[in-house]
Amino acid sequence: MNDNDTSLTPALPVDAAAVSPAPTSEPPRISFDDLGLLPELLRAVKDAGYTHPTPIQAQAIPIIMSGKDVMGGAQTGTGKTAGFTLPLLQRLARHATSSPSPARHPVRALILAPTRELAMQVHESVVTYSKHVPLRSVCIYGGVDIKPQIAQLREGREIVVATPGRLLDHVEQRSVSFASVEVLVLDEADRMLDMGFIPDIKRILGMLPKERQSLLFSATFSNEIKNLADSMLKAPQLIEVARRNAVSETITHRVYPVAADLKRSLLVHLLTHDEEKAKQVLVFVGTKFGASRLAVYLERQGIAADAIHGDKSQQQRTEALEGFKSGRIRVLVATDVAARGLDIDDLPHVINYELPHTAEDYVHRIGRTGRAGKHGDATSLFAPEEKQRLADIEKLIKRQIERVEISGFAELASALPERAPSNRGHKREHLERAREKARERDRALTLDGVKPAGRELPSPVAHVPRLDPRLPKLDFDPSKPYVSKPAAGDPATAVKPAPTRPQRPVAALLGGFGKK
Repeated sequence: MNDNDTSLTPALPVDAAAVSPAPTSEPPRISFDDLGLLPELLRAVKDAGYTHPTPIQAQAIPIIMSGKDVMGGAQTGTGKTAGFTLPLLQRLARHATSSPSPARHPVRALILAPTRELAMQVHESVVTYSKHVPLRSVCIYGGVDIKPQIAQLREGREIVVATPGRLLDHVEQRSVSFASVEVLVLDEADRMLDMGFIPDIKRILGMLPKERQSLLFSATFSNEIKNLADSMLKAPQLIEVARRNAVSETITHRVYPVAADLKRSLLVHLLTHDEEKAKQVLVFVGTKFGASRLAVYLERQGIAADAIHGDKSQQQRTEALEGFKSGRIRVLVATDVAARGLDIDDLPHVINYELPHTAEDYVHRIGRTGRAGKHGDATSLFAPEEKQRLADIEKLIKRQIERVEISGFAELASALPERAPSNRGHKREHLERAREKARERDRALTLDGVKPAGRELPSPVAHVPRLDPRLPKLDFDPSKPYVSKPAAGDPATAVKPAPTRPQRPVAALLGGFGKK
């Protein structure tokens, strides 16, 4: 089956996992019944309302069921999740048992996702399609109490969907064993690279059995992804249903030239004067601080908004996302942590408040709209200093993006001189990730109460200067300025008045000694 097979054109799905039946005018298409799935899985698929697979599903499911390693690529919203979930459940069905014994439910499949939201989305698909098969699953991620997750793992779970950091926390707690793992799935592998998870991934790979089936799925491929695939896959089958770094043809792209200082005003103008954007809009910014600040500004302008980023707790992120899906929140301001894993039905608009530093991130951001054949709108606010970023995006997606000028904003932007874009936010994000990695390394080195060698913590008072006990005691009041006195019996020496310029107390010169 080739990538240009037009008989597998996806229709409109309830979610990103599958598609609905085609109109009768289209050529006949294969159904899930033709893929050789178990009756229990077919029943779950039909319960969800799906009959026809998407191209990535039609190609990946038979190959995965044959036991081969797969390197799969497709643009977001085409059903990659069901493409590996259904054959994974088919393979593990022989281990299905209703026995309550934890020993009968060891971890047999491990699915790694870069973000909490994506992990929860994948786990929902696992639960949906395994409803008629007695297989247990669990979703583990950071930002929440680890104890309930430990309890579930100790009860026995065949399928574990996890983020890398929290999975390593469970390794340290000895609450998970990989001895029986048969299948490893790496979802959104390129995002793993962007978020700095490669050391964690390599550490996890070293704990897994050598004899296993490995699946790597990604929306984009790079040289780094190829290197990772070479280290974890054995003679993989490459599946691509769209050209690399492709964007959906149903998405309309446009950019609005504007001075950087007027972006907030232009955003409010678009949200209040465009009836289409008055419904539901996902806005992307570059930093966590910028996301919170912009959400507060929109609230002050009377626009219901909230922010979602890495510094938010899991409960806060879940509440913001639910409010956005329900319509209570009109604008959701997000960092790139939300560029993957957000599955919002019929999201009509995405706005890039700031163009991303990496052109591939533009593909992931706008992939939240125009999913599975539906129309989407991708708007970007373009400042003069972002000229190179826009050029990189247009080169990647191989198209010229339409410029739309709004009177009062575009003229000022064109009159401003070009200057280098600020990387302060980008550097701050990089430093935050580096510090988090350092804390993870220290935590790994302090297992069983052993301190890392050469990393002694300084004393809390080590910086306070100490007075040498060999010095003679001084007869003065440290709280008053020092005034020299005449030598005894010397009438020629008069008492010198205190200088007009305030003198620093001796206590200050001694580093605070004598202060109460």
